[in-house]
Amino acid sequence: MAERIIIVGGGVAAVSAIKSIREINEKAEIYLFGSERFYPYYRLRLTKGLFDNTVEDKILLRKIDWYVENNVNIHMGKAVSSIDTDKKEITLEDGSKFNFDKLLLASGSHNFKPPIKGIDKTGVYTIRKLDDVEKLNAYIKEKKTILNIGGGIQGLETAWILHQNGKEVIIAEAMPRIMPRQLDERASSILQKAIEKLGIKLLINKQVKSIEGNDKVEGFTLDSGEYFPCDTVIYSVGVRANIDFFKNSSIKTNMGAVVNEYMETSEKGIYAAGDVAEFNGRLGGIWTVAVEQGTVAGYNIAGKETKYTGVTPSTMLNAFNISLFSIGNVDENNCTNSMIEDKEDDINYKRLFIKDNKIVGAIVLGDTKKAVAIKSAVEKEKDISQFDLDNMSIDELIDKIK
Repeated sequence: MAERIIIVGGGVAAVSAIKSIREINEKAEIYLFGSERFYPYYRLRLTKGLFDNTVEDKILLRKIDWYVENNVNIHMGKAVSSIDTDKKEITLEDGSKFNFDKLLLASGSHNFKPPIKGIDKTGVYTIRKLDDVEKLNAYIKEKKTILNIGGGIQGLETAWILHQNGKEVIIAEAMPRIMPRQLDERASSILQKAIEKLGIKLLINKQVKSIEGNDKVEGFTLDSGEYFPCDTVIYSVGVRANIDFFKNSSIKTNMGAVVNEYMETSEKGIYAAGDVAEFNGRLGGIWTVAVEQGTVAGYNIAGKETKYTGVTPSTMLNAFNISLFSIGNVDENNCTNSMIEDKEDDINYKRLFIKDNKIVGAIVLGDTKKAVAIKSAVEKEKDISQFDLDNMSIDELIDKIK
């Protein structure tokens, strides 16, 4: 009898796992259960779906035929409510049960809902699922002023799309500057100026205290007492792993499902990958991590022993008439040296972060043509001790260590 593999979750980790399983094992039964009604799609492209009613057709990870060709039993719109590790059985919200030989948890994450007074009013949205985009599209057609809570990547991408479509945009960021995890102070300042130059209001180091209005959004108040009118609120302030459906099982959890280097949980034969997986005390939370973890989990499920060694986080943003690339460790306090090129034109800025004669991180604003080469240098941990860094440009260094 063929081995039955159940995958819970309809994201890129799940699709990556299916691909690697089928490379090794063509006979296993693969069942995919997704809580959303859509086939797996590019979640990174969701913000681009605003003002586009055909987005579903454009963002599928794989064509439906691919699942047929790989003999995957698809059950979309079927949420799993619990897991019995002793019986090796999952239960769906509709009460139906399925047994498994091996299980992959790839249930992803959800956007954290900040504890702000009025957060449940009509007109408050977040963007995490395709359904979210469709609902928001229907609501904002006639709306004028939109508050974005959160100055991270998703918040900024959303603000840019809204601005391009004629909306008045306000961004509220609780941190002292935007994108503090990906940018240093100078780069944050350059990006901030580019945003404000377009007429977008940036409220930096400001906490939204309450969302005002009777039944629907009419404005918001900051912790300073300042009031601003708006008719829509979109929040993007971090994510939380989707672990509730197995939190009461014997699977060890912390922030997510705790996994080892083989992406296996505390329960033999049960694996986790993507946003729901906690590796070395950290959640991945980025696309490239989900792809790699799903691939590694799939190989191990299929019997090909493979270790997950980690992925260097990187960010690419093309918005507000500026291009931006960031990778790795960009905390100057954790580095021994850095190379900086600042043209002071508030467009072009480069910085390499160096530790133990290796480039461990980089920030590039403006001309990002070297981004791929820089990414390679950081990921491969190339030794640069033989170079005279004081007498060469960043581009020259990168060209020499390709």
